[in-house]
Amino acid sequence: MGIEFVGGFESTYLPAHDRDVFETSGHATAWAQDVELLRSAGVRRLRYPVRWHRVEPSPGAYDWRVTDATLGHLRECGMGVIVDLVHHTSYPAWLTDGFADTRFGTAYLRFCEAFAARYPWTREYTLFNEPFSTLFLAGHEAIWPPYGRGMADLVRLFRNVLPAVAEAGRMYADALPDARHVYVDTCERHTGEPGQSHRYATMANDRRFFVVDALLGRDLDPQRPFVRDVLAAGGEDLLDIAPLSIDVLGLDYYAHCQWHFTDAGGVIPSPHPPPLASLIVEYADRYGLLCMLSETNLRGYASDRASWLRYTLEQCELAEEAGVDIDGYCWFPAVDSCDWDSLLFRCDGNVDPVGVWWVDRDGARRGSSMSRAYALAAGGAPAAELPAYRFRKPVSDWLRGYLPQLAHWQWRPPPEGEGCSQTSSDDDRIEFRIADVQH
Repeated sequence: MGIEFVGGFESTYLPAHDRDVFETSGHATAWAQDVELLRSAGVRRLRYPVRWHRVEPSPGAYDWRVTDATLGHLRECGMGVIVDLVHHTSYPAWLTDGFADTRFGTAYLRFCEAFAARYPWTREYTLFNEPFSTLFLAGHEAIWPPYGRGMADLVRLFRNVLPAVAEAGRMYADALPDARHVYVDTCERHTGEPGQSHRYATMANDRRFFVVDALLGRDLDPQRPFVRDVLAAGGEDLLDIAPLSIDVLGLDYYAHCQWHFTDAGGVIPSPHPPPLASLIVEYADRYGLLCMLSETNLRGYASDRASWLRYTLEQCELAEEAGVDIDGYCWFPAVDSCDWDSLLFRCDGNVDPVGVWWVDRDGARRGSSMSRAYALAAGGAPAAELPAYRFRKPVSDWLRGYLPQLAHWQWRPPPEGEGCSQTSSDDDRIEFRIADVQH
């Protein structure tokens, strides 16, 4: 049997619009149908969110009806659930300053405690999805609320959120002693041209480890480049967070996780990306933990996604051969999500061509070369038995740097006449771009 496949559905809340991706993608009403798609492909484990923003509509008042129905159904049909307690900006709207709100820590811990008391049968959980990348986009890059920019704002969010996450981890170790903590964050590596660009890449490579190092209580050398920046921004107390424990290290990997820096700025994807397997080995060696490929996908036609599935699964197999224990593989999401073309700044219902099953104009879920390849792999087929479709434009241009890693593949042409999402031409609604993002 091959690497276990893990399902997942995109659910992030857009506070500015009071909508979440469950609602815009139709999963909020089609959840049972969507879960059955996974089951039909042989998947028996999935990451699934508890929508805090809907569960706690006012402080201390919980509405568990939808959560009872969905988690109860998953339990009844034998699905192992990795509960996701906060997925990106999925906090209640009454936390008006988001991750900077002074009430966040108390509210988050109260919610975690209430969840554990109601669902003591939980066996796996993620306390906070992608804490580094979430807080970086919200506190450094001014893309998500509260739209902070720069190190001072980022450290302010770190100080408001990370101690609460650590305390929640210790709480769950007591409240759910038989459950596993699946910690999830981005899997990155950066390169740079000689000079200032290389120095920036060195800082970024240190930055990617900071949050998990801090949460694990590791010794944070003040001479590390990013640690030095944190201290300069007033984050001394972050070096002394009481640690939590991690059972599985979830690595979220996309082509845009590898940047190459030049004097002209950052280039993504990197023109010369290191193999994913080498990143997995690097993280596994650093932390000595079970690893999961907890997210990956590709914006493209269904056949492009099938080939990316083959690549990422092959890299997980290579990491296993190198001695890493791989706890699962998660293509995320199972059905197309919405509005990531603006990094969720806009809420237009734009369907993202990233799922295992694509969503047509009527919201129906459609099979494709991707869903067929996925079912093969979920059933235990190794990567070498999956189809290798030639990438279509614009994906073939984006992933040019990966092609040397695929030189051993026997390529075949993509299926003719296969559509996806709302696309009608080679560059329509495929390319990732942020348009009209102002605040």
